[in-house]
Amino acid sequence: MANFLTNKKKQRDASEEFARKYPHPHISMLQRPDYSRRGFFKLAAAGVTGSYLMPRLSAATGQVVSNGSKTLNTAKNVIFVHLTGAMSHVDTLDLKVTNGVTPSTMNPTTVNGIDWPMGLMPKLGARLSDIGLVRSMSSWALVHSLAQSWVQIARNPVAALGDIAPNVGSVVALEKEKERRASQIFPGFIALNAGNAEGQGYFKATYAPFQVTPRVAASGVANTTNALGQTVFGSMYTRLQQYDSAMRGQAPYGSSLQDMDAMYQQARGLMYSPTVDSAFTVSQADSLRYGNGTTATGFGNACVLAKQILSSDQGTRFIQINIGSWDHHQNIYAANNLPAMSAQLDNGLGALIDDLRSLGRLQDTLIVVQGEFGRTPVFTAAAGRDHYLIQSAMFIGGGVKGGKAIGATNPVGTQAGGSTVTDFGWAGSGTTGPRMVRPEDIESTLYSALGIDWTTVRYDDPFGRGFEYIPFAKVGTYGPINELFT
Repeated sequence: MANFLTNKKKQRDASEEFARKYPHPHISMLQRPDYSRRGFFKLAAAGVTGSYLMPRLSAATGQVVSNGSKTLNTAKNVIFVHLTGAMSHVDTLDLKVTNGVTPSTMNPTTVNGIDWPMGLMPKLGARLSDIGLVRSMSSWALVHSLAQSWVQIARNPVAALGDIAPNVGSVVALEKEKERRASQIFPGFIALNAGNAEGQGYFKATYAPFQVTPRVAASGVANTTNALGQTVFGSMYTRLQQYDSAMRGQAPYGSSLQDMDAMYQQARGLMYSPTVDSAFTVSQADSLRYGNGTTATGFGNACVLAKQILSSDQGTRFIQINIGSWDHHQNIYAANNLPAMSAQLDNGLGALIDDLRSLGRLQDTLIVVQGEFGRTPVFTAAAGRDHYLIQSAMFIGGGVKGGKAIGATNPVGTQAGGSTVTDFGWAGSGTTGPRMVRPEDIESTLYSALGIDWTTVRYDDPFGRGFEYIPFAKVGTYGPINELFT
C-alpha cells in the first residue's frame, strides 16, 4: 500500500491509462474495409488467415461471438435501482464523518468494520450482512444525462453505436427469451417509475422496457380494458386479425410491421388477466409497509411491484426502478433532501429484501443499486455537494456474499495528500490488473451473475460493426467483480 501511495506511476488507474492510450475509437462507416469477390480470392491466395476476415464474415451472417468466459451464474433475475441525480456516497455508502458538518442525527455507526449512517438508513444498516458495497468506483462523466445513459447501456452514449445501443435490461430480455415458457405473458424487461429509461436500441420492440407507474389500491395496469367490454373487444380483435394479421406477421415492408404485430400480441396477453391484476396492484397495506402510503409514484410502491412481478413467474427477468432526484447542490441535510430520499430507499429496499427472502427469491434475485456519479466530499458554500467522479454501488442477493466492502477511499474521500482510492479491493479484469471499478464492470457483473457472457459480440447491428455487450471486454478491459461473490 505504501508503494501504491508514493509511486505516482503505479498510482494511475489502469483503466484511465487504457482510455488515454485507446480512447474507445471506432472506424467510421465510410472507412470500413470492403471486400469484392475478386479481392476475397486474392487475399485467400495470399494466405491471409480466416481471423482477419472474421468480423466481415460474421457481419454477413449475423453471427453472435463470445470468448466462452466462465460466468458466475448465481442469479435468475435482476432488479436495477437507478439513483438518478447522483447520491452523495460520502453521506451514505462510503460514509465520511466531518466534524461540524455531519449532523449527529445521521448516527454514524460501525457495523462489522463498515461505517454506516444508521440515522439515515437504519433498515439497510440492520441488513448489512446481506449487502456488498463497492467503494473503489469511478464514473467516466459528470453530466447527468450522459452518465445516466452510460450506466444503462454500458458504454459512452456519444460513441459509435451509442445511439443504437440497447438498455442492459433489453440485452437480458433477449438473452433469456429462449428460457421463456409459452404460458408466460409478462415482458422480459419492465421499468418502474422510469419514464426516461433507455430503450431497446436496435433490438426488436419485443425487448423494449415496459413502462409502468405503480397504482395504489387500483387494479392492474392502466389501459388494459376496453370501454365497450371484454366480449365486444374480443370480437373486434378477432375481426382485426382476420383483416391484417397476415400482413403484419409476414410483412414485406421490413421489421416495423413485425414489431407492431408482436406488440399487439404482447398487449393482448396483458388484457383482462387476473395474473396481471394481481401482480400490478399495490395494496394500501403493502404501500404503507414499504414506506409510501398513498404516493403512487413512490419508490416503495415500485419495490412492491418488483416483488410481485418476480413472484408471478411470468417471464420478467430484469426490472429497472428509478428513484431520484439526489442532485443536492444546496442544503443537502434539509429534511426534504437527503434525509427524505434516504428514507424512501431504506424503507423500500429493507422491505423488499425481507419479502424476497421469505419467498425464497433473494438468492436468485440480484439487486444492483447505482447512481451516475458521486458527490464531492468537500461541502459547498451552499451547504451542498457538487458532482464527483468517485462513487459507490450496492449489491444484494443473487449469490452476493454480504457484510463487506470492496475497495476503500482515504479518510476524507478527497485527493488531498494522495489518491482518493487507497485500495481497489478487487483483482481487476483480464489484462488490466487491480484498478478502479467502472460502470462497464458493474454491467459485466450483472451479466455474469445471470449466466450471460459479457464478452459477447453480436454482428446483427445495422452497421455490421459488431455490437459488444461490454465494449473491449473481449480483450479483457472490463469484467465482473467476482470478489462480491466469494
